[in-house]
Amino acid sequence: MSDLSDRPARLTAADFDPAVLKLFDQYVHGLLDRRGFLDQAGRYAAVAGTTSVALLAALSPDFASAQQVKPDDGRIKAETVTIASPNGSGSIKAYVCRPAQASGPLPVVLVVHENRGLNPHIEDITRRLALDNFIAVAPDALTALGGYPGDEDKAREAFGKLDQAKIRQDFLAAAAWTRTLAGASGKLGSVGFCYGGGMVNFLATQLPELVAGAPFYGPAPAADQVAKIKAELFIVYAENDERINAGWPAYESALKAAGVRHAAQVYAGTQHGFNNDTTPRFDAKAAAQAWASTLALFNRTLRA
Repeated sequence: MSDLSDRPARLTAADFDPAVLKLFDQYVHGLLDRRGFLDQAGRYAAVAGTTSVALLAALSPDFASAQQVKPDDGRIKAETVTIASPNGSGSIKAYVCRPAQASGPLPVVLVVHENRGLNPHIEDITRRLALDNFIAVAPDALTALGGYPGDEDKAREAFGKLDQAKIRQDFLAAAAWTRTLAGASGKLGSVGFCYGGGMVNFLATQLPELVAGAPFYGPAPAADQVAKIKAELFIVYAENDERINAGWPAYESALKAAGVRHAAQVYAGTQHGFNNDTTPRFDAKAAAQAWASTLALFNRTLRA
């Protein structure tokens, strides 16, 4: 991975009023539109001597500065494929990355994006996994609507128009497709973030062949489906994430009752989205720890 030491200092969650961060979380997840955020953030912006527009800009992703692996990095091979999904949207496109020099069959990790589709950050995560010696497959739920539009607001708007029943079938089709992927060992894991974390939880209830899953701050699956989970899970939560964390007690009880192998970690002082290094909610220490634990799970279970 690239050296991060030469990057300039940037804003962190500590630079923002917690109320602004809560408003931003509502905005990101469609509970508040852009105008609503700007109006409600205005009072905090005035105290800080800035504007609500400037606050939103500061909190929004900066994909270029956070990129760790360039798309044309010679250490990886990357391609975009189209996967048939007859029970879903008809087809779904996916970004597939693997090491350029693989010594043998490799496990596959299905990467599931947030509620903006396959944006540059998730593409970068996919390339990072390739450098860690996995084949990484990142489907784009926005395929049927033309794919990620290059704008986060437009992506969120498009995402709200999706038929989620069809999208779940698209991800199941993508998982099934990995079994036919040249160079794959047959071992499958999945990692996802926010919406993607919820999708990992869902996939775990549907795919007995899923060996390991790492849902990052994602909605819990339906409680009556938890007993179907065969995968080992590493479940990641942010401390300051009331909306998602409210589902954990019931999920934990169901996991224990079903005897599902799992570990869960709540990272102190963090915000929802703390692994996303393109925004100020990023927490470098917590993200490094969570990612190291995720890779440890995948290396231990998928390479056996």
